[in-house]
Amino acid sequence: MALERVKNTVNIFFKHLDKIFKVQAEKGKSLLHVAHANNVPLEGACEGNLACSTCHVVCDKSVFREEEISERENDLLDLAYGLKPTSRLGCQVVVDDYMKDKTFEIPRATRNLAVDGYRPPIH
Repeated sequence: MALERVKNTVNIFFKHLDKIFKVQAEKGKSLLHVAHANNVPLEGACEGNLACSTCHVVCDKSVFREEEISERENDLLDLAYGLKPTSRLGCQVVVDDYMKDKTFEIPRATRNLAVDGYRPPIH
């Protein structure tokens, strides 16, 4: 069973401020889900329902795939703080082999009305 888990995961990194989080990410899960499951401080005010921009991440250039961005995601990215050419919403990026050992940067801030520290549960 443990070997099966390792085969279905890849190591990825999240960078937030000056901190690096190395996590074993399950393939097929969103970056938002992986971050929450590993206590990485990536917000997700809408709980991954593609209704906000708080799970904004900046992808490593080698894993950024512009053709995967939907019109809805693109509209929400327009609202994101610190938008970069390789920005994506963590709830829309699904972990796969090509992400092995790559870094996803979490911007310093988000545009979110909830400022009480609430983090939605993983669903």
